[in-house]
Amino acid sequence: MKTMNRNRRIFIIVFIAFTTLMALLTIDMASRTTAPWNKRREVERAFPAGKDGTAIDTLAADTLLMP
Repeated sequence: MKTMNRNRRIFIIVFIAFTTLMALLTIDMASRTTAPWNKRREVERAFPAGKDGTAIDTLAADTLLMP
């Protein structure tokens, strides 16, 4: 009877540790990901528009490399 309680206690401890670890990993992954409905805002933050509202051309040719 005593070993039954010991095994059950070990199981509960391992279960709680595993569940906590999975919850922390899930929270970490969720904080590093962008939701599909926020993708446009993510692009706007990465490539901000100019002060007058026009987009900045990030693919323009580099003037230092032009002959």
